[in-house]
Amino acid sequence: MNIEIVINGETSSTHEGQTVLGLLRQLRLDPERVAVELDRHIIKQPKWSETTLSPGARIEIVQFVGGG
Repeated sequence: MNIEIVINGETSSTHEGQTVLGLLRQLRLDPERVAVELDRHIIKQPKWSETTLSPGARIEIVQFVGGG
């Protein structure tokens, strides 16, 4: 079953029981290069695999960009 979530202000969907880490993989984002906020709380990387998303969850994902 799919649930609706909001990622960086845009409505999206994922499967029920999805974890933060699973969502990053679904979005093809490198987990080593992002920071994640879930419902206004920063989620530290060690918790990503055990933190599940609820319907209506609001996720902000920030990518780190290198360069010089």
